[in-house]
Amino acid sequence: VSILQPGELAPNLMYPDTNGQLHSMADFKGKYKYIDIWATWCGPCNAEIPKLKELEKKLEGRNICFVSISCDEDKAAWEKFVKEKEMGGIQLHFGGDQNFMATIKCDGIPRFMLIDREGKFIDSNMTRHSEAATWKTLEALPGL
Repeated sequence: VSILQPGELAPNLMYPDTNGQLHSMADFKGKYKYIDIWATWCGPCNAEIPKLKELEKKLEGRNICFVSISCDEDKAAWEKFVKEKEMGGIQLHFGGDQNFMATIKCDGIPRFMLIDREGKFIDSNMTRHSEAATWKTLEALPGL
């Protein structure tokens, strides 16, 4: 697996949220971005949701945004799931973009990525929300 290198500019992906409003990574310039690639049908992805919520709460008001990008084929099922699970952060849907996984060099989910305030990768294969190393990494970010 070819991993996107630290310091490499992250692709400026643009996808809709649950209200259909488009968001791109450039919208979050100046903030760290912890990206979560997932799907509603993915057991390991679902297991991370409580820890994601915990991290979001812990870092509320700080210089980071949590962006979850779903690769669900069924957009309606994804919208229902996000609402029922009361998921926070920024919830986006890949909209059937067939190049999405290739663009981020991803061959499986869940996949996590950490992007700096300038839009460059810190880690394109970041640890999961539930791992202690994740909190240590996030806590050490300058200007968080």
